[in-house]
Amino acid sequence: MDTRQLGTLGTVPAIALGAVGMSDFYGPADRDESIATIHAALDASVTVLDTGDFYGSGHNEMLIRDALAGRPREDVLLTAPPGSEDQHKLDLLRVVGETAASVG
Repeated sequence: MDTRQLGTLGTVPAIALGAVGMSDFYGPADRDESIATIHAALDASVTVLDTGDFYGSGHNEMLIRDALAGRPREDVLLTAPPGSEDQHKLDLLRVVGETAASVG
């Protein structure tokens, strides 16, 4: 897996898994298939997962939490882009903190 330097966080995989489509954003989502996809990504060393509080109104975060159950949380880097209402820096920090708390 190719990697990239991400600021002071160190190196991360060059490929991330975007999970927005796993929460009915583009149409009906299949929970079991979504969890299997997350597991396959992690098994392939794709350890950056993109989620957000506005992906399925929080459903996406719970899905990722469940998919990560039993796996070392420190092996995964979550990204959480700001939603349409979360454009200010303090809101962004709140969203990231809430996502981390939701996922565990």
